[in-house]
Formats: sequence, structure tokens, C-alpha cells
Amino acid sequence: MHKSLLPLAFTTSTLATLQSCPSDLPLSCHNTTTIPSSDACCFNAPGGTLLQTQFWDYDPAIGPADSWTIHGLWPDNCDGTYQQYCDTSREYKNITSILQSQGRDDLLSYMKTYWQDYEGDDESFWEHEFGKHGTCINTIKPSCYNDYTPQQEVGDYFQKTVDLFKGLDTYKALADANITPDSSKTYELSAVKKALASLHGGYEPHIGCSDGALSEVWYFFNVRGNAIDGEYEPTETLSETQCPDTVKYPPKSS
Repeated sequence: MHKSLLPLAFTTSTLATLQSCPSDLPLSCHNTTTIPSSDACCFNAPGGTLLQTQFWDYDPAIGPADSWTIHGLWPDNCDGTYQQYCDTSREYKNITSILQSQGRDDLLSYMKTYWQDYEGDDESFWEHEFGKHGTCINTIKPSCYNDYTPQQEVGDYFQKTVDLFKGLDTYKALADANITPDSSKTYELSAVKKALASLHGGYEPHIGCSDGALSEVWYFFNVRGNAIDGEYEPTETLSETQCPDTVKYPPKSS
């Protein structure tokens, strides 16, 4: 399972480049007054709800048989709406080379296993996720770095997404509740929700289905501080689950 891999390198050095944040700022989406402009890089807005999203792709099978895979890290607005493609100048087309240039070979190797595209074009998938979602996280804009080097925020975005994913082992949480992939069994949606809430501070994530089978999970967070080294607090879903009361959980095809 994905937690067994070695820790990724370079996290500490990259985090140190962001502006330091006051400890008394409210959680995103919980402010009662306007945040001073001097603290704009320490308060996620308007995308104050950060979602770590995951896939269960079983046909064709994507990723290890005993793990869900990464979809992305999305900054939704506090009401569940969202912005997208917020900075066309940072819609990079060379994610692999950027990560390699930053010495993030371990991160890249992990992504090749757990952040795969269902059509086999991982690079385009990663480019899409950063261009559509990463550019809308206001606390990792280039201006939020004390000693910004080009594309620094790219490595930070992918590193943070992977770090969150490692702490949200959907496969294990379901297996611990005796919910495992099976070609003939079905499971109560309520049991799936309960199992995943135990992983997420008691809050049920959004669960997505395709043809009555589990296909996606979205974990919602509010954040105190910036999106990279801030404090992530689980929160309730802002998106209604559209799954039947009884769901399938097919094994990944061999």
C-alpha cells in the first residue's frame, strides 16, 4: 500500500521558501472580518476549501491493486463553487522536467505509480491538474515566496498533494471495515461513508460512483496558513454524493 514507500525528499527545503504566517489567523472559510492584505499569502481565498481527490479506476486498471490513486488537490470556494485556470502564464507543459530540475526524483517516481492517467498520458494529466487547479491556490503564487525561483510552486503543489494522499489511505480504511474489492459483492453506502469518515476526522467525504460502482472520493479541508505548510482541518463535504444506497466495489482488472 502507498504508505510503505520511503518518505519523499526536499520537503523541508521547499517549505522554507514561503513567507512565514501568523499563528492567530483563522481557518480558511471561517474568517469573520476581512483578512489584511499583508496576510494574503497566509489565507486561502477565495478557494478556501482544499480537496484531496482520489480515483478507483478498475477497468482499465490504474495503479496498484491495493490502492486508490491520486486525482489532484483542488481549491474550491467556501460555497462549493470553484475557479479554474487562474494564471495562463503558469500553465506549464513540462512538469516532469520541472520536478527533475528541483531534485524531486523520489516524488516523480511516486507519482508515476500513484498519480497515473487512465489513458497513459501522465504528463498531460499532471499539466492539467496544476494548470486548472494549482494556479488557483492563492497562497502559492510566486509573490508568496521570499526567494522565489521559477516553478518553485509546482514542486510544492505536487509534493503537498502526495503528502495528503499518503495520510488518506482509502483502500485500507475500507478494508479495515471489511469492504474490499469483489466482483460479486455489494456494500451499503452508509458503511462506506462510516469507514471513510473514520479516516477524516469524523466527516464523511464526497463519494463518487460510476454505474453503481465506487469511482472517486473527495476529502474536504479548511486550512490555517498557506496551502503547503499550513494546518489542514477536515471539514464536511460541499458536494452531494450521487451513489445508490448499495454500491459495487469491483477489483482492478489484471
